[in-house]
Amino acid sequence: MGTKLIIGADKGIAHAMAIALHERGDDVLAATMGDGADLVERGIAVEPGVNVTSDDAVAALAKRVANEDLTLDWLVNVAGVMFLDTIDTVDYDDVRNQFEINTVGPLRAVRALRDRLADGSKVGIFTSRVGSLNDNGSGGDYAYRISKAAANMVALNLSIDLAKEGVAVQALHPGLVNTNLLDVMNPEDKEKAAAILATPESAAEGIISVLDQLTVETAGKFQHGNGDILPW
Repeated sequence: MGTKLIIGADKGIAHAMAIALHERGDDVLAATMGDGADLVERGIAVEPGVNVTSDDAVAALAKRVANEDLTLDWLVNVAGVMFLDTIDTVDYDDVRNQFEINTVGPLRAVRALRDRLADGSKVGIFTSRVGSLNDNGSGGDYAYRISKAAANMVALNLSIDLAKEGVAVQALHPGLVNTNLLDVMNPEDKEKAAAILATPESAAEGIISVLDQLTVETAGKFQHGNGDILPW
């Protein structure tokens, strides 16, 4: 059995995924920005200091994986950031920042770790339904939408290229989840949405189920954590 690498596991859905996979007996490597001390206490292997915008940090992660001669059953990039804007408030430096983390970050990670993937490996790239061109009926949130729409293309491109090596790649939408990403919302709006927000643990359960069932034949799509296929 190979290793399941979860990138962005400091908190939220990725943190919950790392714990859930470990508890069911999987070999997990959690890549974190911080020290991941609470994961280490649980017996989960941690690679700290992984900033997906840094070539050096991602290269260090790839070196550890290579030095330990790990085969990656799963490579799941959850690391992301969200700041909300309008046409009047959009900040182009923020657009570039979100693009670097949400779009280039997953590409950088997969490219660096590609030789540790094998026939039957699976790659999950967290995007968001707000990145869907067909599903956009409200506008706004320029930087986040742009970065996630582009991340969908990263996932689709990778699915085509890596399918030749037997690797299944899927763009993943976890649903509306109560994580720190939503701290940018107006507190009143967040409180109103509380009743429909999933917990990180339930969202992790859905994504794990999706990836468990993923094959090369079913890959190359934009999939909700509940299993539904979403429009690009």
